[in-house]
Amino acid sequence: MTGRNPYVINFGRIPNQYISRDYLIDTIVETLESDIVEEQAFKLTGIRGTGKTVTLTAIERRIRENDDWIVVGLKSDGEITKDLVAELYSAVPFITKFVDANLNLSAFGIGVNIDKKSPVASIDFALKTILKEISKKKKRVLITIDEARKTPEMINFIQTFQILIREDLPIYVVVAGLYEDIEAIENTDGLTFFLRASKFEMQPLNLTIVRSDYQKTLGVSEDVATEMAVLTKGYAFAYQALGKYMWDSGEKILTEKVLALFDDVLADKVYRKIWSELASKDKWFLQFIVQKEKMTATELLEITKAKHNEWSIPRARLSEKGIIDVENRGEIRVKLPRFKEFVENQVLLGMI
Repeated sequence: MTGRNPYVINFGRIPNQYISRDYLIDTIVETLESDIVEEQAFKLTGIRGTGKTVTLTAIERRIRENDDWIVVGLKSDGEITKDLVAELYSAVPFITKFVDANLNLSAFGIGVNIDKKSPVASIDFALKTILKEISKKKKRVLITIDEARKTPEMINFIQTFQILIREDLPIYVVVAGLYEDIEAIENTDGLTFFLRASKFEMQPLNLTIVRSDYQKTLGVSEDVATEMAVLTKGYAFAYQALGKYMWDSGEKILTEKVLALFDDVLADKVYRKIWSELASKDKWFLQFIVQKEKMTATELLEITKAKHNEWSIPRARLSEKGIIDVENRGEIRVKLPRFKEFVENQVLLGMI
């Protein structure tokens, strides 16, 4: 097809053509912007490629439109509190002036050395003082952290954050991370606040909307668009990848070449990493699970000759990682598109 391909397969970048998670974004933004904010922390979670980063970026952009907000993006493996203070100092003019006049942060390499004032010994104290000044200006600070995971810096920051919100300071946070990474933070002793914070799982895209998008953007028939939408299973990365390769092909029907490219990019960008993190028993069960779109637990145990207690732990792990859906009691569904083809290839390669 002519023109620039509107679909992209680069993680984190907002594509020209994408399906926004408006309800989720609106829910968080409206809560943050309410006069009395009842929630000060939010968690976005899901497997790779479900749109966490894109959604986080969309929330940032919406909040930045409001002049009452200061938005700061940070890394979970950095010195989070120090990085936050440095960012506020560098990017917010009234904070720059305030710090230069009132705080000696030379011990942290921030600002100018005020000879008449002793260096501040605690970066936590510095942040608290700065937030009090921000509060006087009737402004709020939103911190966003992508790819959040359990690090000493992250744990320390959350503990500091708990203290700051108890003192009614205008600081808020939205983090995005994989299921297991967010869960690891939640299960850390002393972080009850983070455990209670609102958590949003990145649900599959609406297939009706995906179908409509493919019809309009690619000019394919409703039947082909339906076939494509179903093939993605609503997985955000798959929606982008299949759209990209159909656009590049210029075809109006799904071809073996497009499917091959689709399978390759899913494997390279997502599935190999997921596979490398699975326990051997999880992989062993998956080779049987992927043979059908859905099966009962009883059927799986009959096929594998395994016992209930042998399946319970792999079941929990595969569910927590977002690979299978076991919400319907006794039923198992594979959530990832074309995962059967990937697993079968791993079997042929002797990777199980």
